[in-house]
Amino acid sequence: MTDRFRAYFFAPLAVLCLGTLCRPCAAGGCAPTVEDLANATYFGIGENPVTLSDGRWEGEPYAEGGASRPSVGLVKDFRLDGDLDGDGIDETVVLLWQSSGGSGTFDYLAVMDRKDHTVTNRATAGVGDRVQVRSGRIADGRIVLDVVQQAEGEAACCPSQLATRSWSLAGSELIESEEQVTGTLSVGVLDGSEWVLEQMAQDEALPPDAEVTLLFADGRVAGKSACNRYSASVEQGDSPGALKIGPAMGTRMACPEGLMELETQYLAALSQVTGFSFQAGKLLLTRLHDGEYSVMVFKKE
Repeated sequence: MTDRFRAYFFAPLAVLCLGTLCRPCAAGGCAPTVEDLANATYFGIGENPVTLSDGRWEGEPYAEGGASRPSVGLVKDFRLDGDLDGDGIDETVVLLWQSSGGSGTFDYLAVMDRKDHTVTNRATAGVGDRVQVRSGRIADGRIVLDVVQQAEGEAACCPSQLATRSWSLAGSELIESEEQVTGTLSVGVLDGSEWVLEQMAQDEALPPDAEVTLLFADGRVAGKSACNRYSASVEQGDSPGALKIGPAMGTRMACPEGLMELETQYLAALSQVTGFSFQAGKLLLTRLHDGEYSVMVFKKE
């Protein structure tokens, strides 16, 4: 997926800020704000540093008059706060994406400090091309990511290897430890997880009073569909990220017209799901309708 579906993840062993709801100023200074991070200068992503403006940077087109150009962006609202160097003061870790205009999208971890009222990029490390971040945390002074990545010989478009990767901060460098391969992507990794629908499609937020949930358990999905409760069968497809959801059954309460319309739209979309993936802790369900692909975005409950 592209940067359009980037997002944040709640981590049990770290403080993950939502918007401006971050920890207050501590003895070592204030944590960087969202605005600080969205307008900071970052190193180690290309040959030259890039300074974001409102969370994004774009370079010059590769060819005069062309549309293809390098770009870098901050993964919106994703951050981990924790002490990485043992000095008792938290560092802030963010994710950035980088695109050269092709199909690949590379992710980077960046460690940020605030000293003397200035936010600086202390260290940066590459995560990889189209690596899916399932979850993130800071544990024992290390950055830890659970990911879906390419296995040896696998196409970059369709990663299937589950792995846990970790980085330690050493001065101005992030040093990656040996990764731990934990399995192969299947619908089983979703079993027992519960999600809340955030977007029906790209930039299509739900009404503020709507609640749509999705629970995976025992070969079925269930939840609230804006108005009623529903359940449906779920099956693994022919490839690791493929998924099929059967026709939904549900209760039949009457609700306000707007919620009923959303419910109808959501239940129809579930029956069109063809696959699943992850973006910075969020679940993406890809669906096919009338020859067009779109993505529903869910955050962790």
